[in-house]
Amino acid sequence: MKNKTIALTAALITAFTITIISCKKEKTTSDTNTTETTVLTPYEILLPTRFPELVIPDDNKPYEERIQLGRELYYDPILSNDGRSCASCHIQSQGFTISEMKYDMPVLPHINLGWYSNFMWDGSKQGTLEDVMQFETRDFFSTDLAKMNSSSKYKALFKKCFGVDNITHKEIGYALAQFTRTLISGDSKYDRYLSGAIDLTPFEKKGMEIFYTEKGDCFHCHTNVMYTDNLFHNTGVDSIYAKEADKGYYNVTKNILDLGKFKTPNLRNVALRTHFMHDGRYTSLDEVVEFYNNGVRKVSNLDPIMTKPGKINGLKLTAEDKAALIAFLKTLTDTTFLNNTALGKPE
Repeated sequence: MKNKTIALTAALITAFTITIISCKKEKTTSDTNTTETTVLTPYEILLPTRFPELVIPDDNKPYEERIQLGRELYYDPILSNDGRSCASCHIQSQGFTISEMKYDMPVLPHINLGWYSNFMWDGSKQGTLEDVMQFETRDFFSTDLAKMNSSSKYKALFKKCFGVDNITHKEIGYALAQFTRTLISGDSKYDRYLSGAIDLTPFEKKGMEIFYTEKGDCFHCHTNVMYTDNLFHNTGVDSIYAKEADKGYYNVTKNILDLGKFKTPNLRNVALRTHFMHDGRYTSLDEVVEFYNNGVRKVSNLDPIMTKPGKINGLKLTAEDKAALIAFLKTLTDTTFLNNTALGKPE
């Protein structure tokens, strides 16, 4: 009797276990049948030689499909309510900026943004690329989410790439960050010189020496190889701050020591630009170099770089020195970046 009871108990346990396993299998099968599963393709962002490590948030690692979605959005006026797109002000052939003034300021180029933590001339946006791209869709463009969600194209793409049925500013910002993180410029004539592939002319080398020595002292803010330190400096552009916009980083911190400070602009592809400084007051590299040579205003919080011994009255560059420096700046033009079809408007 005891043996029969044990056998019956074992049989019941076995039957119960099989039932549970069967239920689990049925649930898994049911989930598979009712949930669209998409396998995304991991993408490795290849960094130019000498570039620092690129730190990417864990919740937005690069995938080919997400990058392509971001590219579609970047060029699509659907982001705005007035026909604008990101590409309206960030044109590839112009180094992902635009030659004309917008909003009374030159448009900062979309170059190597993945390394930035400070954005905008006055640093009013800080954080990750995901943070600033969510600002772009939510506040700058005020993207109409109803319009986005009524697009069968984007509904399908966001479902595939992010697994969402309802598109929000977060997913739009994350997709834009995926694409803009690939806008990497690192193959200029100067980069190729550093790699030993080509040589610079003697005149360009003279300009390079001025740039990277105390004679020109450009390299402290326009660091090699990023060409911006991602920080803020008062370089003596103004002594009277007539407009609120002229106060720069002060408008963010309200610290008097930050009055007139602006973010160091990236010099990659700088020769393509036609407006310089935060308000575009200079329209040529000649004017910019001459300002640093002989036009710096002596304000109380002038950057220490500008007040080194022998620098308080300017750089004292000759006409030949200034021309050589500009010749070097032109070697920072990256034609590979400007013509990379993978970064252009989708077909």
